[in-house]
Amino acid sequence: MTLQQALSAALAQGLARIDAQMLLLHALGRPTGDRAWLITHDTDALPSAVQTHFEALCLRRLDGEPVAYLVGTKAFYGLELQVDARVLDPRPDTETLVDWALEVVAAHPAPRLLDLGTGSGAIALALQQQRPDAQVLAVDASQEALAVAQANATRLGLPVQLHHGQWLQGLDGLFDAIVSNPPYIPSADPHLAALRHEPLQALASGADGLEDLRAIIAHAPAHLAPGGWLLLEHGWDQAPAVCALLRAQGLAHVQCRKDLAGSVRCSGGQRPDLG
Repeated sequence: MTLQQALSAALAQGLARIDAQMLLLHALGRPTGDRAWLITHDTDALPSAVQTHFEALCLRRLDGEPVAYLVGTKAFYGLELQVDARVLDPRPDTETLVDWALEVVAAHPAPRLLDLGTGSGAIALALQQQRPDAQVLAVDASQEALAVAQANATRLGLPVQLHHGQWLQGLDGLFDAIVSNPPYIPSADPHLAALRHEPLQALASGADGLEDLRAIIAHAPAHLAPGGWLLLEHGWDQAPAVCALLRAQGLAHVQCRKDLAGSVRCSGGQRPDLG
């Protein structure tokens, strides 16, 4: 079987072309972004052991397992992160939250930044890479997730500080920006079935999906420096509820940002500058 024949067979099974290409490159031991190489080697023979490995990966992908888990890495904000089933598969839409955080602290020298529910460390590491002068603290309630984040921080040489805890419990000091991509899917949402390979505790949040967002918004303002921002990712239909919660806590300039698909997926507010 040639490489092209293997790809064609995977596509016939229903795999997306980009997924099949990445999995084949991974099985071949090549960088998963090197799709041009496949085009120039499409008539190469596929070793039987590689074919067996590739077919097994395809079956797992067809069962809904994220490509990032199958290849072990995911690109996020220019960083190559190691990921597995201990953490969420970082989504490109979450880069919107990083952009916004960098914007609100652009004028701050050595800003203090806090990432709640860091998972793989994606947001915190992107912020640290973009702002080497920042003090970045990343929190997660899962020791397993923190192990993934620590491995990424070490491998990338980024000095993000990690803390084990539930949201803001046990934290001291004030931050110029607090960011979070918390769980926000209602616990009975049928879409969770398609996400069954990812950690449920990082996805579901009570009957209406707002349980963790309420907890963060209730306690975060006390940890914001005057003029500091709280920026949150949420579900496509949750912006009105999240904005109302932000205003109820006294935050000003409450506003939203759209994701890559044009849906409102981030909301935030600023602690008034008391000075």
